[in-house]
Amino acid sequence: MDFSRPYSISEIATLTQSEILGSTEIELGGINEIHHVRAGDITFCDHPKYMDTALRCAASCILVNERCDVPEGKVLLYNENPFRAYNALVRRMRQNAPLTFPIHPLCDIHPSATIETGAVIGAGVKIGAHSMIGAQAVIYSDTRIGENVRIGAQSVIGSEAFYFKRSATKSEKWESCGGVIIADNVDIGALCTINKGVSTNTTIGEYTKIDCHVHVGHDTVIGARCLIAAQVGISGNVIIEEDVIIYGQVGVAQNVRIGAGAIVLGQTGVTKNIEGQKKYFGTPVQEVGAAYRQLAALRRLGKSNG
Repeated sequence: MDFSRPYSISEIATLTQSEILGSTEIELGGINEIHHVRAGDITFCDHPKYMDTALRCAASCILVNERCDVPEGKVLLYNENPFRAYNALVRRMRQNAPLTFPIHPLCDIHPSATIETGAVIGAGVKIGAHSMIGAQAVIYSDTRIGENVRIGAQSVIGSEAFYFKRSATKSEKWESCGGVIIADNVDIGALCTINKGVSTNTTIGEYTKIDCHVHVGHDTVIGARCLIAAQVGISGNVIIEEDVIIYGQVGVAQNVRIGAGAIVLGQTGVTKNIEGQKKYFGTPVQEVGAAYRQLAALRRLGKSNG
């Protein structure tokens, strides 16, 4: 998430009630979780296992719960609970606009777009020319919808990310401050759910077509011209490159990449990165030829034991 203006280290330290370790000269322009940080961003680390990765990431400022050497060009903010400090900063910086209007006066809808009965459009939403939002669909704030987009009835775009920090006693919600970007000429069926990014954007590329009852997790990027059939579940932070075809009831694990032109057959479990221009099947996922040979071998084994 980008801030509305640059903030000084001293300002952020005051807002998060943190101790400054290092230079106060750096200006900060946004807040992001560690998978998506850029120079000028704030992130956090609260576990020794990930500290080295955090100190080497692109972020300029890191909320930490241990005092350590400050890398060159960075500043650390010491806080006993960096996760809660991060969440508090997100809540302060993001615009909180509950859906108290069916169509919020601060959205931007092109005059040629069609909004069917019962649809709810949040603040800051932008909908392009000739797009159609189906009956009782919900479009949450910070969603950008291009031209000639069709979103089916009762779909929900921009719902909160399913992202939690677990401890021995509870799961604490990681506050979402990202959005959703849907490019031109995308079709999304009825009863789909697309979560907003935790700190960046969930993105659907142009000419991609998504069937009914599909879920897309936070920060996922789906490329252009993909076809995704019904009952597919895509976890968070997935990258699906262009021209991918995913058949029905496929599950895609978090943080994986599906290469351009890949075809994933129905009921496959994509648990790892897979290359493009190949066909896949099975759980765990493998190329279709190998999967079919294994199934044939199992059938022969069953007959020989009969």
